[in-house]
Amino acid sequence: MRKPVQRLYQLFSRDDRLLILINPDPDSIASALALKRLLWHRLSACIISTICPITRPQNQRLVNLLEITLTPLKEIAPEDFPRKALVDNQPGHREELDVFHFDAIIDHHPRLPGTQAEFVDIRPEYGATATIMTEYLREARITPSLKLATALYYAIKTDTANFERPAVEADMRAFHYLFRFTRQPVVRRLESSEFNLDMLHFLQLALNRFCLRQNRIYAFLGVLAAPDILVILADFFLRAGEIAWTIVAGIYQKQLVVIFRNDGLHKNANRLAVKAFGQLGQAGGHLASARAEIPLEKLELSPKASWQEWQSYLISLVERQPRLQPPVSDLRALAPASEKIRKPRETPLKQGRGRRRPRDSERSE
Repeated sequence: MRKPVQRLYQLFSRDDRLLILINPDPDSIASALALKRLLWHRLSACIISTICPITRPQNQRLVNLLEITLTPLKEIAPEDFPRKALVDNQPGHREELDVFHFDAIIDHHPRLPGTQAEFVDIRPEYGATATIMTEYLREARITPSLKLATALYYAIKTDTANFERPAVEADMRAFHYLFRFTRQPVVRRLESSEFNLDMLHFLQLALNRFCLRQNRIYAFLGVLAAPDILVILADFFLRAGEIAWTIVAGIYQKQLVVIFRNDGLHKNANRLAVKAFGQLGQAGGHLASARAEIPLEKLELSPKASWQEWQSYLISLVERQPRLQPPVSDLRALAPASEKIRKPRETPLKQGRGRRRPRDSERSE
């Protein structure tokens, strides 16, 4: 059987114009750079295009520090590029991608039923798509530049959360190989710039609003200027030793965005996200991390509802229980952080005697 790089090379010719589409994060940016390098001098044109703006401070600094050229999709005519590739993503994850026919799809997320292309390489056991692309470079005997190696190294580092999330030996081999070519000062600078001053407001909101239920933390932040703060806060809350799950949500561009994180111990964030929101919108991810995006018109709650109502609604969808509807005078289920610290307690969805035993589904997730 032909190796992946050989099949990839035979897919394109020197007259082709290739558009590489990404939902920009470190893994997709680095993987797109690697694909472009692999096809260097084998195409007449190749550009990397973002399907949405880059809003997370770390990702913005990655692009700026490494001087990476990315072109927003709205600024180009996709029909000018007859050949298209998708990395670190699949068409079913984003509605914007459904209109395109892809020649190549390379990803490490679980394969979706509708994912089809002439060249498909999906390895859900891998911790990062950047690992796949590093293997391609080595197979093609291409030594990565400092810029490319740094991007790939940082992508593996972030997508595996420094190998705290599920990964395989291939991720470690790629990480070790890239280390010798990586600009470590750039990596350290990126790791120390997780958020900006504008995000401190939402950090304060989350600390005042979070709801603790058994070993899960829920927090609803309201309308957001960018959804990246949800990821930062979901990871932040998971640092508490007593917490096994964090579910953080907010409203962005007429959608409810929900971020799932867990401690990786016999749990499945992808399954929980799909179970809770798969019938309403887009949902999916990995064992330890997942994401859901649901149009507001598909939800039962008004966008003008209070944050308490939204947080209650979020809990009811995730836990598959009747809606929490605490009276205005008794919001103990949604108590702010200060109250939780003073008197930790569990607030069951239904009032009754004794603690509620977790269902079998909760034990396995």
